[in-house]
Amino acid sequence: MDLTSLEIFQAVAAELSVTRAAAVLGRAQSNVTTRIQALEQQLGVDLFVREGRRLSLTDQGKLFLDYSQRLLALAEEAVQVLHPGQPQGTLRIGSMESTAAARLPGVMIGFQQRWPGVRLAVRTGTTQALLDLLGDGLVDCAFVALTVEEGSTVEEELAQHGLAGVAVFEEQLVAVLPAGYAEAGTPLTLAAFATGCTYRRLGQQWLAEQRDVAVSLTHEVASYHAMFACVVAGQSLCIAPTSLLALQPASQAITTRPIATVATWLVYRKAGRTAAVDAFTDLALASQR
Repeated sequence: MDLTSLEIFQAVAAELSVTRAAAVLGRAQSNVTTRIQALEQQLGVDLFVREGRRLSLTDQGKLFLDYSQRLLALAEEAVQVLHPGQPQGTLRIGSMESTAAARLPGVMIGFQQRWPGVRLAVRTGTTQALLDLLGDGLVDCAFVALTVEEGSTVEEELAQHGLAGVAVFEEQLVAVLPAGYAEAGTPLTLAAFATGCTYRRLGQQWLAEQRDVAVSLTHEVASYHAMFACVVAGQSLCIAPTSLLALQPASQAITTRPIATVATWLVYRKAGRTAAVDAFTDLALASQR
């Protein structure tokens, strides 16, 4: 049993798909399959139930997932102990898709220039999915959109779950609509990520207050590229930050309406804060100065 096999197992367990895990890891699908099969043979148990292309963890797989997380965390801790204050090993970053496209590249380039020996691994998801990954120890830090009820603070909410973080970016959230939606007079569909997306929730709250924008259904769409295509087609609207829109080709087929200003937080586990997380946080903050 080696650490690489444990990392591959964790990726497959998180994605419940060899294809998606291979993409996250940057490995060939056949290599991921071979590694999982070898690990199962070594352990003498099936870690996954295979039903066609669908995977689910067996009871033994769920048990082993907990131990694999502890083993990898201990290995990373050992590296950090040998090099205190020096970023080492692999930094696993979670990110909303919009942040990964519009904000993350510059921070990653700066980090790699300063710490070329640290490997970066990025995976995207909704805010809730990323917080779950963070809680399960599958990422070291995550860019998420956080809002709280009046009378509370983000820091207080995070502390209740053993987390901490800092606001690193400020996003202007807008509704992206077909240019002629008002004249068409027909209900639109909302193209959005799955439940757990903060932008989706804020967008739905905004839509509930609008009298001139009617939405009939919500379609769950896996990428902003597909969402924008749905809007351009004239039958949908989506919710996105202006920083992401700035990366798209100019189009007269869409128009925007402001929704809210939302902070993006870089969040990490209090108990899992490493030199690499600290260095990455500093660069993320510096990128906006």
